[in-house]
Amino acid sequence: MATVLLIGGGGREHAIAWKLAQSPKVKHILLTPGNGVTVDDNMECVAVNVKDHEAVVSLCRDRSVALVVVGPEDPLADGLADSLRRAGVPCFGPSAAGARIEADKAYAKRLMEELRIPTAPFGVFTDADSAKEYIRGEPNRLVVKASGLAAGKGVVVAADAEEACRAVEDALLGGRFGEAGAKVVVEEKLQGEEVSVMAFTDGRHVAVMPPAQDHKRLLSGDRGPNTGGMGAVAPAPGALTAQQLSGLEQLVFQRLVDHWVTEGISYCGVLYAGLMVTATGPYVLEYNCRFGDPETEVLMPLLQSDLFDIVTACVEGRLCPIDVSWRTDAAAVDVVLVSAGYPGSYPKNLEITGLDAAAATGCRLFHAGTRRSEPAGSLLTSGGRVLNLVAVADSVAAARQMALQAAQLVQFEGKQYREDIAARALAR
Repeated sequence: MATVLLIGGGGREHAIAWKLAQSPKVKHILLTPGNGVTVDDNMECVAVNVKDHEAVVSLCRDRSVALVVVGPEDPLADGLADSLRRAGVPCFGPSAAGARIEADKAYAKRLMEELRIPTAPFGVFTDADSAKEYIRGEPNRLVVKASGLAAGKGVVVAADAEEACRAVEDALLGGRFGEAGAKVVVEEKLQGEEVSVMAFTDGRHVAVMPPAQDHKRLLSGDRGPNTGGMGAVAPAPGALTAQQLSGLEQLVFQRLVDHWVTEGISYCGVLYAGLMVTATGPYVLEYNCRFGDPETEVLMPLLQSDLFDIVTACVEGRLCPIDVSWRTDAAAVDVVLVSAGYPGSYPKNLEITGLDAAAATGCRLFHAGTRRSEPAGSLLTSGGRVLNLVAVADSVAAARQMALQAAQLVQFEGKQYREDIAARALAR
């Protein structure tokens, strides 16, 4: 039986750990940094600086770690997977060169253009005046993205050209996104429905997951600022036709993986495509180099196959014969509880109550921004996104009702959540 090290401490990582722990081949899961719940008989939080790659390698050797799974994008962009592989430690997560697909959006857009992967028309700028001139040149150039990593908050979808120009000034002149915003991508605003599709890959083959639908805006009705994700539904019914979904495997995933093979780039892990499904078909809005959050929280409960077997097959380059199966008789809905002030500044260390009552509804509680107080052990808030309340039922409507019921039962000061998660799916 194996010991697994899981890097990360959000709801995504709790969902991954929960699924890995179901494998009879996993003995123990080490989490760094973990959070307020990811500790039980076979899970343990450990303290290690993931920016210190030698320290991570030493931990793996000291604890006989058989596999490392990297959740967030920052360690991947920093080359942690490369350092682990050089040290002989198996790692599920792409090389820094592969992670560039998320860490450098200008590179990603140019690569999509080169490979003829459908994406919105765009321009790349480091000069604010040039970017504003580009915006004013056409009426629909309204999406401004920081090219670097900005924790999922580096995108402004403007209502008009003036707002888009202000977003450019904030990024390039005001330093709103720091170094991540020293270069911006300005692109055409597409009309349609957003959907997320991810795929496992061993660097040569891909296994596509069911589509999920994230809800990025803070407020119901898709209003307010963009966030890291306020909830999700999977599978996303009707957003993609069966023919479109089948075509994505080759057009959006395999084409990119094949290119990396020719370039000698190592990509083992999850490849995420954020799509806009328009009247003329799906377009790629962005690629991410890891599991999506909160999409992972709704997909892991639907995965029937052993997750440890899948990631091990990816690491060993033998994904092709592995059967990755999903529940087809159920839907999952995730309602995320967030702190007051999120995605801006927010208070911390607020007591959370009502978890037992929420769990009694049948929901799974995947913790994100939580921690345990010392020495009493009370559960406290520690982040913007606090808890994921995930319900699985035989219909989207039933799952949504369960998740919203659980959301009402959990209490902490300033709690916010959207009451319309999965409403678009229901409307279909």
